[in-house]
Amino acid sequence: MRTPIRVTKMDAGKTAGGSTRKKRNGPKTAPTLPLQHRPRKRFGQNFLHDQNVIARIIDTISPQSEDHLLEIGPGQGALTRYLIDSCKTLDSVELDRDLVAQLQQTFADKKHFKVYQQDILKFDINQLTDNPKTLRVIGNLPYNISTPVLFHLLKHHQLIKDMTFMLQLEVVNRLSAGVGDKNYGRLGLMVQYFCQVEHLFNVPSAAFTPQPKVSSAIVRLTPHQTLPLLARDVNCLKIVIRTAFTQRRKTLKNSLRSLISEQQLDELDLDIKLRPENLSLADYVKISDSISDQ
Repeated sequence: MRTPIRVTKMDAGKTAGGSTRKKRNGPKTAPTLPLQHRPRKRFGQNFLHDQNVIARIIDTISPQSEDHLLEIGPGQGALTRYLIDSCKTLDSVELDRDLVAQLQQTFADKKHFKVYQQDILKFDINQLTDNPKTLRVIGNLPYNISTPVLFHLLKHHQLIKDMTFMLQLEVVNRLSAGVGDKNYGRLGLMVQYFCQVEHLFNVPSAAFTPQPKVSSAIVRLTPHQTLPLLARDVNCLKIVIRTAFTQRRKTLKNSLRSLISEQQLDELDLDIKLRPENLSLADYVKISDSISDQ
């Protein structure tokens, strides 16, 4: 059983959801960053400050002494300061050079900590490990690049044990949506192809400085040990799904007519009058395999 971590004395009592939180074991204090930092809009910076929310996230991650963690966008170290003494290795990727300098200064004595001043979309995750299913990824992702970051990480799903992210609530709803849901689409289908998706809890905008104009949520993505559905050509599957949802109000035979004929769809025993949101992931894999076999 994983042991929860105590964040601060402020965390005793009520959680963000209002329930009573039990006393925690673990670090009683955490280092603070030496300088104030003005959030930069161009980096999509909204810094988490609510200690109850931080406590829930740390409990959700439940870092272990043998863990290799990768934190994306550590910012001012709201999570870093509680993760750093609870794992074997902590790598961080931060684009803002001023924050990188602060993090390096604050955690200079932590030899198992390294921060890379780099764009996560250009960062080569393979440099961190070659051990499959060992990397645990954490991040408060900027809303303007969250989808590209997810697709970038999925390229390395073989290395990743799990991913815990703070994302825009709308994005989490899309990730977890099922057939027929208004949020069902390309993002959710491709992430669900590779991962189990768990929408854990929501986070109010008041938990951040500055306050974003949208609500947030915590989601856990756990790459499948064995893919429950295996497309013959994943790139073909991506094209099929993207093409279908580009024209999501059209019926299947019309939205995919550039890729597959009506006769071929009939042979797959699919209702060609359905719209893209009414097809399951298994249906899309079936269509993709038919196209890749041509």
